[in-house]
Amino acid sequence: EVQLQASGGGLVQAGGSLTLSCAASGFTFEDYAIGWFRQAPGKERELVSCISSTDGNTYYADSVTGRFTASSDNAKNTVNLAMNSLKPDDTAVYYCAAEDQYGLSRPCNEWMLAGLKQGMDHWGIGTQVTVSS
Repeated sequence: EVQLQASGGGLVQAGGSLTLSCAASGFTFEDYAIGWFRQAPGKERELVSCISSTDGNTYYADSVTGRFTASSDNAKNTVNLAMNSLKPDDTAVYYCAAEDQYGLSRPCNEWMLAGLKQGMDHWGIGTQVTVSS
């Protein structure tokens, strides 16, 4: 069974830190780009960060650059998103997603945006992040 499990969300004060984890099972993790999206109430789902499991290239949205860091552990089939200096605007449900790269080397955000448009290969259940002011 294909499964993506996100964890690590919670309530934190502004300026605090959280680390989200996305654990994958049922598919060959190292063939996929793994992305983190978030969706706040009344807003569209947006790509926050992604990482390519094939060549390790990463992407960060402008709003999180310098504060969030994605890392992957292929042996554990896990991608982590370390979030520092959190702001109330970071409050959202965070989802991890996986898109098959078919062995091709392309920026991971291209894979994620294509998946968002055409149908992502795999979505995980979201985890709530709430940042209080």
